[in-house]
Order: sequence, then structure tokens, then C-alpha cells
Amino acid sequence: MMKKILVPVDFSKHSEHALEVAAAIAKEQGSEIVALHMMGLSDAVVTRNQSKEVFEAMYYMRLAEKQFAELLDKDYLKDIKVTDTVHNYTKFNEINTVAKEMDIDLIVMGSHGTTGMKEVFVGSNTEKVVRTSEIPVLVIKHRSENFAPKSGIFACDFLENSIGPYKRAKRIFDMLGIDMQLLYINLAGDFRSTREIERRILKFLTDANDPNPLSTLNKVVQYNDYSVEAGIFAYSQVANADIIALPTQGRQGLAHFFSGSIGEDVVNHSDLPVMTFKV
Repeated sequence: MMKKILVPVDFSKHSEHALEVAAAIAKEQGSEIVALHMMGLSDAVVTRNQSKEVFEAMYYMRLAEKQFAELLDKDYLKDIKVTDTVHNYTKFNEINTVAKEMDIDLIVMGSHGTTGMKEVFVGSNTEKVVRTSEIPVLVIKHRSENFAPKSGIFACDFLENSIGPYKRAKRIFDMLGIDMQLLYINLAGDFRSTREIERRILKFLTDANDPNPLSTLNKVVQYNDYSVEAGIFAYSQVANADIIALPTQGRQGLAHFFSGSIGEDVVNHSDLPVMTFKV
């Protein structure tokens, strides 16, 4: 079962959206929630033992305590163990360090992106966490009062480096009772025959220790489009998916994945939660 869920918060409405989703998962899984606020004070403020910097640090700590009291006073958190914690940081990858030290199973983050999935993951704090986190990250764009996804898509290239993310995604999907649909986007500019793709996918599933790779192969969807991102969003609408899962390339994050020629309207119309798994 999922024991601990980390929710980085900045006390915005987006943080609350993430917290509400985390609460729904925690109730289902019997998990506890760790609400983490990263202050980002300068070293001068933290290390000096006199002058106005000390008062500034104390002010922000007390402000965080007050904001936590308001944020965590919600009916949907009733009967859930919630721990609030404040850390200072100089680099955003420290969230990954905190998550590993606390044995976190899942990070749930709200997104400030308002102009589409590309904007969510490019140049934002969310992308910085996705980029560096070795823990799966669930990105929430909008409020979801009763988060209970039933069907999800895992899209990848079915090459060796996606095996780890696939196995972790399958584990979490099974844990949450989400039916996983495997998806391969066949690009117009890099077209491969059905037989070529089937050989690649069969090897992938065999290497991933799938108990019945031939049966799983028959359920993998091959979808043709001009870009990977356009294909994922188009198929997610066709399949009426509730969530999208993707591998991410570490330092590159998802910027490379959601770049290139793509209609902004396709991206903007996808309001689905996205879960990422580091390669």
C-alpha cells in the first residue's frame, strides 16, 4: 500500500487542489500526508544570528505556521494523519532529497500552468520537481473533489530505458485501481510498420517480465499523429482517459517532450492529471 504522500505547498489554490487529491488517495490507501513548504530564504537570512534578517526569518516561519493552520483545517483531511513541515532550500532538487529521507511513495503537486500542458512543464517549479524527482510525481491542474481515476494511459517509446517507469507506473495504477492502456505514437516523420512496432513492444514486455506478453501486446494501442504530444492528447480524448502517465528524462524534464510544432488548442484542452516517472 501507499504509506506516505508528499504535497509541496505554497498556500495557493493550486496547492489546495493537490492537497484535496492527495487526501482522496490517502483515504483509499490508508496513507499519511506530509505537507511541505519550501521557504527559499537566502543563506544570509538563515545563518546570521543578529540584525533584521533574524526577524525576517522568524516572520516567515510564523506566517507559514498560520497559513498551515488555515490550509489544513479542511473537512476532506478528517481522519487522515497530516504532518506539516517547513524547509529552507537553495535548489529545487532538495524536494527529492526530502522525499527520499521521508520514504515518500508519491508526490502530488498543483500546477500554476494556465495556457496548456507545455506551459505547465516549461520553466515552472513543477517542472523542476518533475525533472529531479526520483519519486513519481502527480501533477494536478484543476480541482478534483472526488479524485478516483478509473482509466489511464501510459505512453512511451517502448525502448529499454522506459521499462523502469512502466513497471513503477503499473504498480501505482494497480494500487489505485486504474486500468492501464499502453500507447505508442507512430509519428508521420518517423513512421514504423505495425510489424516493426510489435517486435519492439514484445521485446519490451518480455524484458519487463510481463507474465503474458503476447496477450498484453494485443492490447497496446498504436496511434498515428504528427507529434507525440498531439497523439497523446488526441488519444486520451478518444479513450476518455482520466489520467496520463509518462516517463521523463531526468534533467531534461518534460520540456523536450512537450516541444516542437503543436497546436496550442490541443494542449490547452487537456485538463487531465499527469503522472511522471523518472527514467
